[in-house]
Amino acid sequence: MSEWSVAEPKKLTFDDPVTELHVRLVNGTVNVVGVDEGSTRLEVTEIEGPPLTVTHKDGTLTVAYEDLPWKGFLKWLDRKGWRRDAVVSLAVPAHTRVEVGVVGAAAVVSGVDGPTVVKGVTGDTTLVGLSGSVRADTVSGNLEAQAVTGDLRFNSVSGDLTVVEGSGSTVRADSVSGSMIVDLDTDSPTDVVLNNVSGEIAIRLPHPADAEVEANTASGTVSNAFDDLRVSGQWGAHKITGRLGSGTGKLKATTVSGSIALLRRPPAEDEPWDAEPEDTGTGPSDKSPDHPSDRPTVPPSEGSPSGSPDSPTSGPNDKKGL
Repeated sequence: MSEWSVAEPKKLTFDDPVTELHVRLVNGTVNVVGVDEGSTRLEVTEIEGPPLTVTHKDGTLTVAYEDLPWKGFLKWLDRKGWRRDAVVSLAVPAHTRVEVGVVGAAAVVSGVDGPTVVKGVTGDTTLVGLSGSVRADTVSGNLEAQAVTGDLRFNSVSGDLTVVEGSGSTVRADSVSGSMIVDLDTDSPTDVVLNNVSGEIAIRLPHPADAEVEANTASGTVSNAFDDLRVSGQWGAHKITGRLGSGTGKLKATTVSGSIALLRRPPAEDEPWDAEPEDTGTGPSDKSPDHPSDRPTVPPSEGSPSGSPDSPTSGPNDKKGL
């Protein structure tokens, strides 16, 4: 086993293989990046308070405080121990299994193919481009997952969950009062189960969607953007149910007093927003952006074909979602 005590800014390079990474930090920032080749690298650019202990043993690299164990991490409330701060960056092999624990610190994990586990008391966590499974547990820390293709599981008391362009096969989330915003962008069936008590839930599904849907709230409001789904309940409880497409996937969302919104992603960029009107031969089918639609159409001059390529045409509408 190799061990270092880091009490000041320092850079370390590890030539021996690293298959697991454990990081436990109080205040500051931890940034983990998965790389395809090269040695594992650690850089501590700022540090205040007690030193960080760095160990490398049997393929496991640990960067942590000695008094901050992984077991019982979410119950660590030693206020005196909070008087510390560090900024840590790591480049590890993409297949590495990553465990990150933060108390009041921001964490960013990107480009990792192996499983990722995150625990946070406070402090926000951002996950970008992960293809391995993800498990995140927080007390009040928020989690944002961007372009995560692995299975995602999230548990929190009051932390918010934001999923952007999610394409994993499974999304499971439980919270007491944190909001949940889940944006799915995948052609494959997805199993989504969201449970909340007082937090709001918003889900944006791909177009076209393929899922069996059941969303309900005991006292909150509901919003539905799909004609194939039905909304029931006028007073108190509201429910959205139905099948989209063949119903291969599953979407189940439950909240007690929060609101629920089911939104629809815009079509892919290579698909037209609206079908182009058929050319009847009587004039241009598209209107120039310089001529509002409420103005009369000027017929083409003699000898000029209808819908000349020289005439400007309108493109797809630039619509945005969430």
